[in-house]
Amino acid sequence: MKQLIRIFCGILFCLAADCGGYKHPLPPVRVDFTINPNDVFYLNLNSWGGHEYFKGGVCGVVVYRLDEWSFTAFDRGCPYDWEEPDSWIWVCDDGITLQCTKCGSMFNILDGGVITGPSKYALKRYYTKYDGMRLRVHS
Repeated sequence: MKQLIRIFCGILFCLAADCGGYKHPLPPVRVDFTINPNDVFYLNLNSWGGHEYFKGGVCGVVVYRLDEWSFTAFDRGCPYDWEEPDSWIWVCDDGITLQCTKCGSMFNILDGGVITGPSKYALKRYYTKYDGMRLRVHS
């Protein structure tokens, strides 16, 4: 019985201490906006591979259109140096990578994973839901 209590207490301690949990360097913020990506206001999102920048998140949000029905959205704050002035994530000219203007870290635009650079964390990703007319981006 004492053995069971020790195991139970150990599990509770780990849960309370967030043992092994993933904690992103960017602070948690509420993001929730809806757009019509087929509208002329978002011309770059009208076609596959297009992207647009939006206000919100920690340092702004970049939305990328993967295909007719799929979008991805990331915070523009670099996980390595997001608190530094002029540290922004931009879509590179190749259209498939993102790069931090300050530290030079490069990220995959499909999943936000690190390609190269000092950042050890992927970009902070936001949820997207598209119904054919409206795209909702939220945390």
